[in-house]
Amino acid sequence: MFPFSWRPAGHCSFTRLCFSPLQQSELNSFLWTIKRDPPSYFFGTIHVPYTRVWDFIPENSKKAFQHSHIVYFELDLTDPYTISALTSCQLLPQGENLQDVLPRDIYRRLKRHLEYVKLMMPSWMTPDQRGKGLYADYLFNAIAGNWERKRPVWVMLMVNSLTEVDIKSRGVPVLDLYLAQEAERLRKQTGAVEKVEEQCHPLNGLNFSQVIFALNQTLLQQESLRAGSLQTPYTTEDLIEHYNCGDLNSIIFSHDTSQVPNFINATLPPNERITAQEIDSYFRQELIYKRNERMGKRVKDLLEEYPDKSFFFAFGAGTC
Repeated sequence: MFPFSWRPAGHCSFTRLCFSPLQQSELNSFLWTIKRDPPSYFFGTIHVPYTRVWDFIPENSKKAFQHSHIVYFELDLTDPYTISALTSCQLLPQGENLQDVLPRDIYRRLKRHLEYVKLMMPSWMTPDQRGKGLYADYLFNAIAGNWERKRPVWVMLMVNSLTEVDIKSRGVPVLDLYLAQEAERLRKQTGAVEKVEEQCHPLNGLNFSQVIFALNQTLLQQESLRAGSLQTPYTTEDLIEHYNCGDLNSIIFSHDTSQVPNFINATLPPNERITAQEIDSYFRQELIYKRNERMGKRVKDLLEEYPDKSFFFAFGAGTC
């Protein structure tokens, strides 16, 4: 336990009446104060373009960020090594390609889906993106250019994010990256509480049959969306709406926080439902519970080592 008292700067509620940032001061915030002298803060971020949420973030959170001495993130996304290490950990062992490791049918469906995405991408781009010189071919190659060399679990996550809504949001820094850039601009001291390997290894730790199941389910979902026979239960738009309303809905946020889709649904046959539950349980354990414990210990150590500094910890928003 932390040897400090905690006070959330806003309480949890489930209001849906949140249409503009005008009532900003009345919204719940994702800021928690660690009461000490000087105070430190936890701030819950969300992995979406900062422009979609910035106007809804209450002033108390922005002031806490400005007044803090040191800003810590999960990973340092401004560090070239971090980006390079994240890229490397996603690759198959040297000399291996996806075609060598995936069942033929899944590989063929994956290839077909990526061809569809590449074909559709020019129509998904916004005039604003084109105005900034962001073009469909460049964007597709930036996201999926090396897909044949990626591990299947990372391809699954890539396919999950290659949707029209997500493509339209590319080109604007996500909230965590924007805060990191702002901290740099304000010459604040920054740091990270996690190593790339700690985020990467749990994803690479799924066994092969679980990964194939997850990739197949992701492709089935995308194929159904293309055919118009499925509505996604939780979209990025839902996530943004809940965040902007200060709504800590655990169902919505568990999808963003754990970084992986949830495969459990009532239509699965019993044996596949067990696989889906095993995957969900594994990721909850590795990417939420163990991770929170590890990060919490490092936060505690930092606070004890620098008692005279005000910290601002910007981590992915979870449940309250």
